[in-house]
Amino acid sequence: MKGVIIAAGYGTRFLPVTKTIPKEMLPLINKPSIDFIIEEFVKSGIREILIITSRRKKTLDDYFDREMELEAVFAKEGNSAKLKSIKQPEADIFFKRQGEMRGTGHAILEAWPFIGNEPFVVAYPDDLHFGEIPLASQLISTYEKTGCSVLSALHNPPDLDRYGVLALAGDGLHVTDIVEKPSPGNEPSREASIGRYLYTPDFFPLLKEGWDLHLASGGTGEYFHVYALKKLMDAGKVVFKSIEGERLDTGSPSGYLRAILRYSMSDPELKKVLTEECGKLCRE
Repeated sequence: MKGVIIAAGYGTRFLPVTKTIPKEMLPLINKPSIDFIIEEFVKSGIREILIITSRRKKTLDDYFDREMELEAVFAKEGNSAKLKSIKQPEADIFFKRQGEMRGTGHAILEAWPFIGNEPFVVAYPDDLHFGEIPLASQLISTYEKTGCSVLSALHNPPDLDRYGVLALAGDGLHVTDIVEKPSPGNEPSREASIGRYLYTPDFFPLLKEGWDLHLASGGTGEYFHVYALKKLMDAGKVVFKSIEGERLDTGSPSGYLRAILRYSMSDPELKKVLTEECGKLCRE
């Protein structure tokens, strides 16, 4: 199983910092967001990972390269903790630039030569997962049971109308449609699609078919993966997995702040600082 991370976007909601720093490099304290996705993939048995980037994302290449000078300094000091902190992931990481910003469907299509004819997991770094069982592993287990493409879903979030909501077949497992941001009371289910997918090999020919239709119709804007996904749904080849664990959304400044706070609570020292500061703020 291979993995693909879509990291080519502009990150405009975080301007001005994303003029020069990729959004995927914005840290939760001291670890870039994209590192959490890499860890999730590796823990799920994914050892070949393609990151789709763009011209402005060279920092990502540098981050996953070896830092020989620091390694030498820490080795000389005998500082094993710092050596471990900069150790490269136990995976082969590749990069491909999306030459034109033509949408996520086009970005995924760029991964076809890398993936070949096998299933693969796609991650959007806005969605981070914390839990005993890595999210990619949950999708892989569902695929192994069903042989279908798998969508990850958040069950009954309080702001359901902000998501693409899954319409389910009578078996409560297969997905028949995605309804974007349904008005309250018109949701087809309580399952909200989030940024982690497992696609079977038959996804790529449909993605290419949709791309060709997009170009033939004079489409100059962004191309998304919805056409291919709905074709698979019509064929009864898409299921979903309600995620186990916690999902943190770093896609907006407010969500990013919440993610930092939630992540800080997992570290005893940071939790102490956060608790003290929150107490002070509440008294002001």
